[in-house]
Amino acid sequence: MLFIDNVAAMAKKYLASLDDFPVFPGKSALESLSRLDVPLQEEPVDAADVLFLLNEIGSPATVRSTGGRYFGFVIGGSLPASMGAKWLATVWDQNGGLTVTSPIASALESITGKWLLELFGLPKESGFGFVTGDTMANFTALAAARHALLLKAGWDVEAKGLFNSPEIDVIVGGEVHVSVLKALSMLGLGRERISRIPVDGQGRIIPAKVSVTDRPTIICTQAGNVNTGSFDDTGEICGMRGANTWVHVDAAFGLWALASRQKRNLVEGIGLADSWATDAHKWLNVPYDSGIVFVRDRPALYAAMSASAAAYLPDDASREPMHNVPEISREARGVPVWAALKSLGIKGLEAMIDRNCRQAEQFAAALTEAGFTVLNEVMLNQVLVQFGDAAHTQQVIRAIQEEGVCWCGGTVWQGKPAMRISVSGWRTTDEDVRRSIVSILRHANA
Repeated sequence: MLFIDNVAAMAKKYLASLDDFPVFPGKSALESLSRLDVPLQEEPVDAADVLFLLNEIGSPATVRSTGGRYFGFVIGGSLPASMGAKWLATVWDQNGGLTVTSPIASALESITGKWLLELFGLPKESGFGFVTGDTMANFTALAAARHALLLKAGWDVEAKGLFNSPEIDVIVGGEVHVSVLKALSMLGLGRERISRIPVDGQGRIIPAKVSVTDRPTIICTQAGNVNTGSFDDTGEICGMRGANTWVHVDAAFGLWALASRQKRNLVEGIGLADSWATDAHKWLNVPYDSGIVFVRDRPALYAAMSASAAAYLPDDASREPMHNVPEISREARGVPVWAALKSLGIKGLEAMIDRNCRQAEQFAAALTEAGFTVLNEVMLNQVLVQFGDAAHTQQVIRAIQEEGVCWCGGTVWQGKPAMRISVSGWRTTDEDVRRSIVSILRHANA
């Protein structure tokens, strides 16, 4: 098994050297990628040689997002148990679409889904599926919503499509994430015909501005704004819905606040919604790609996703993975999620969430004390900061990224250029935060 031993040695060396390189690859590493851009050769190449080449050129050109000082976007690292489980699942080479193609994959999906429903306090009868990420989780949930609302109107959308179907009104907040818009467009519900509701200074929907009719309606709320970390008041909005309204929650990372006793008040009322979308490769720190969808109306999820022409649950109500997600053949995504939860436990998960939130507060406090403007209420793991005018703010972001002690991204918040600090990695220590603050302030004061 020399091949596996070589891969393990490369992986060990990479993980051991996370602190030895800039968070973002340097110019020479990026230029070396051109060495891979060659015509495909005629003859086979030994697997060991292929991996040697990949490691030699590829490893230096990676973003060290699995390390402790990557704060760009909301990207977690990979917990040891989940990383190892994903590797083992790859060695197993399981097709996770059917129980008959992988009993272990199917079993772990069912177990993990039940764990998550209980952890989040969502209705235990809900259906769930393991998808590639939040975009596909939104897509899957909204497909179930489309099915349920049109079925009430006497229309079978899976059989007849959208031609001549009753219209569905779609309501979103002014700070809706692009993943929701992409899902709506793929479902034929459009991006331009939706109603955008005004938001407050933190990006939260103003409930008083929401108007619901008796028409089939989908309302998309947000739990965890990608810039401010803020939460729509989903509970209040759910109280406004009519009989033909479906409330969906885009909660890519915000849903994990439910794992924290200190933070779960931020998501109060979220369990009243009809569907929820989240990522495991964000705050659960599971390897890519790993999203999860939950739908209260399990038959609607089955009808929207089933590969069968029969839009109803099997008589034995058995759960086949492929009938809950868009894909048929796919990897066994539940395996690394199960491993992450099993390794952390309820207390370990809570500690990780709370630690990252506290570290975000440390960033905000240090930057505020230094005289810079923090634009958001730091209620979760997101920090938005300005360093004077727009030009200087952008200059500081570039300098921080080029130095590579840490990596923070630029964004525009309600017309204001800002730097975003997203703290969601299990490896991030208080020392990582201290080193990063020193780097940020050095460039901000230059």
